[in-house]
Amino acid sequence: MAAPTCKMVARPLRKFLTCISETYLRNNVHRRLSLTVPLSSVLEAKKTEINAVSPWTLHGAVCLQRLPKISQERSPFEEQFAELMSRMELERSLLSEHELRLLEDVERMSRKQSDDYDSDDECLVDQDIITAQDMEDAWEQKFHRFHPAPRHKEPADMDRSSVDRCLGDSLVLLAKQQVGSEDLWLLPQLQWNAGETLRRTAERALASLPGADFKAAFLGNTPCGVFKYKFPKATRTESSVGAKVFFFKALLSSHSPSPTKKGAFVWVKKSELPNYLKPRYLKQVNRFVMNI
Repeated sequence: MAAPTCKMVARPLRKFLTCISETYLRNNVHRRLSLTVPLSSVLEAKKTEINAVSPWTLHGAVCLQRLPKISQERSPFEEQFAELMSRMELERSLLSEHELRLLEDVERMSRKQSDDYDSDDECLVDQDIITAQDMEDAWEQKFHRFHPAPRHKEPADMDRSSVDRCLGDSLVLLAKQQVGSEDLWLLPQLQWNAGETLRRTAERALASLPGADFKAAFLGNTPCGVFKYKFPKATRTESSVGAKVFFFKALLSSHSPSPTKKGAFVWVKKSELPNYLKPRYLKQVNRFVMNI
């Protein structure tokens, strides 16, 4: 009875060990095969699959802003508040050295006019004394000779292709680009190329402006907004429905004066954007353009 019992126990155990060995070999073979496929090939295959499936063309655009160069003019309320603060500071402040010297000069002049004045008490009798009032008169004459530069320059402010217009306001760069059969004012944009990031596309769009040499500091690698539109029905196909534009914010750091193509781009204030952009496009742009 011992031999049949051993065979009955050994048969399931042999089958169990065989299943374990086959599973181990199958997993090892799969791992070796997966490691032999290059990662770049997998990414290219996925990218090709996405491009083949997506009917939307991708674009990268840059929202380039020039920050104010000078302070803005005060409103009437700000003028009243500044005058109030100046009056309070004057009433609560201590006398400065110049004001103390003015009082000393007045006291010295009053002593000279008195009958019991003794010149031996003055230590600077033989020297030319420059009083505080003399210094104030010299400062007054220098102040009248000073003429500040005008805050508004009519020729420069009217030239919207100049980056030096409206120095007290923040300006946004717009470029004239062809979309289908129309010439539209847009934020500078270009079509995305496979293998590059969307930020790199936006940088390329800024560098491609004709005759412009703008240096900008991009504010991060993440888009600040997106705009989607469909192509006209005459040019729309199943594989090409429309375009998606991803916007990146940047600040103008420097520029060099160079001959530019007239009418290629303009610098406008936020309040002037409705004169150039279409309503749907303007609605998206207004979400991330700050009027600093």
